[in-house]
Amino acid sequence: MTISIRSVDKRFGRYPALNDVSLEIADGELLALLGPSGSGKTTLLRTIAGLEFPDAGQVLFGGVDVTYASAAKRRVGFVFQQYALFKHMTVAKNVAFGLDVRKGREKPSKADIAKRVDELLKLVELDGLGGRYPSQLSGGQRQRVALSRALAVSPSVLLLDEPFGALDATVRKSLRKELRRIHDATGVTTIFVTHDQEEAMGLADRVAILNAGAIEQVGTPDEVHDSPATAFVCGFVGDANRIEGAVQGGVFEGGGVTLPAKGAADGKACGFVRPYDLILDGPAPASEGGFDAVLQRATVQGAVAQLELRTAAGAVIEAVVARGEAADLSVGRAVKLSAAKAHVFPL
Repeated sequence: MTISIRSVDKRFGRYPALNDVSLEIADGELLALLGPSGSGKTTLLRTIAGLEFPDAGQVLFGGVDVTYASAAKRRVGFVFQQYALFKHMTVAKNVAFGLDVRKGREKPSKADIAKRVDELLKLVELDGLGGRYPSQLSGGQRQRVALSRALAVSPSVLLLDEPFGALDATVRKSLRKELRRIHDATGVTTIFVTHDQEEAMGLADRVAILNAGAIEQVGTPDEVHDSPATAFVCGFVGDANRIEGAVQGGVFEGGGVTLPAKGAADGKACGFVRPYDLILDGPAPASEGGFDAVLQRATVQGAVAQLELRTAAGAVIEAVVARGEAADLSVGRAVKLSAAKAHVFPL
């Protein structure tokens, strides 16, 4: 099912939750809505679901206008962060709920419902646990039950709101792989909300980054990380040193930091450089993005060393280098840094 969001606005009182949001989602795509708290991602998800209606704009499913259609008519499956399982029902009854409550000819036979439940429990690797109650399951297992229940009604679209937010880090990583596997097996167009960058970047086909009710950029995980469209995206996705300064003649300078800024217009600007894009004792002169700094701290983490440095102008810079490169460094040593890559945006 393709989804088109066209110039959608949504306000709560004076607060603009969504501001002229447009987004195209391909059939069978797994899309992440990523952004900080209050950016509008959950409001957008609920608008797609039919749980909120926009003040302006359109929502289309497969080219059909469903802007003011109910969630039931849109045939969406929704998984909430807190699962919302029925405590008094077994796992099998929870999964079958959406089919059991159907009326008349729409309701499948008991045998068909049981078959569908068995298929889904096998899909999420919970076969054999249909007779248990939610209280007898782990958090990760309950999340899989919630996912199975959403899939039971054969939704045209699957929507997940912070699906792994209530789980610990180890379980979250495991369930990410499961969600990707299940998505690939079902082919259902899936949209999930998260504020976890690692989750979005490691799971989604594309990522839509929201800020203050607007979409800043939509692209593959590599595109939004390596080619950020705005200063917000660059600072929000991945680690980056942020420095304010100015560009002159293709070179950015600020806080004692010099970065390459080829193609950037002269004037006040904000420069970003990823810690791992900094080269220790790099060969570049200042005219090409080289600058001096003094080592303040070095922390070894496995195969890499995280360095905290300070320029003569007082800017604090973080760099990540191979462990061996930091072996002979001591606090207070002056080093030269070069940026292999930098992002510069006008202020």
